[in-house]
Amino acid sequence: MNVLVVAAHPDDEVLGCGGTIAAHARRGDEVCVLLLAEGVTSRHARTSSAGRRELARLHAAAGKANRLLGVKQLVLQKFPDNRMDSVPLLEVVRAIEAVMRAFPPDVVYTHHARDLNVDHRIAHQAVNTACRPLPGHTARTLLYFEVQSSTDWQPAAAAALFAPDWYRDISATLRLKLMALRAYAGEMRPWPHARSLEGAEALARVRGATVGVKAAEAFVLGRHLA
Repeated sequence: MNVLVVAAHPDDEVLGCGGTIAAHARRGDEVCVLLLAEGVTSRHARTSSAGRRELARLHAAAGKANRLLGVKQLVLQKFPDNRMDSVPLLEVVRAIEAVMRAFPPDVVYTHHARDLNVDHRIAHQAVNTACRPLPGHTARTLLYFEVQSSTDWQPAAAAALFAPDWYRDISATLRLKLMALRAYAGEMRPWPHARSLEGAEALARVRGATVGVKAAEAFVLGRHLA
């Protein structure tokens, strides 16, 4: 299968479905990861020396993390970090569609609609638009992942809860997910922050226990054509 993962920022793809990516790669599926926002300008001006250094560091981390997971193609876009709502949605959709023309996916993973981070919500909406079920569209399965410190930080009254109905056993690939997160050391936080190595492993164990395996990643099904 061709597997496309569309994430807002570098590290979201690993937090959301790193174990699943590695599982796909292990079974011989081709995986392409598209990262939409550059992930820097909310902290540094991209044209400043600090911004350039941070961007280079983040891109290197993304390359290392995705190589560890077995990703064949990594596409880095440059939409503004934490300001993707300032960009016309059509531009984001077209960027996704361009990748999908070059890499027609059978399954697509992206953010859930509930996420607190605005870039995550824009990514969700843009993927849904790019994956609208037109005749001849290749994507047969659309799945939404959870990202710690975003999906779990949205108050319940603000949006529909993340209620998983699709699970992937990552017992054999959890180690690779944690290794990939270590490659993103600059984005991770110390325990008990939600976006910590301990937090990522704890969530995988809980999701696994929910379905009777040692570790799992959970998803909400957007659409599946059998």
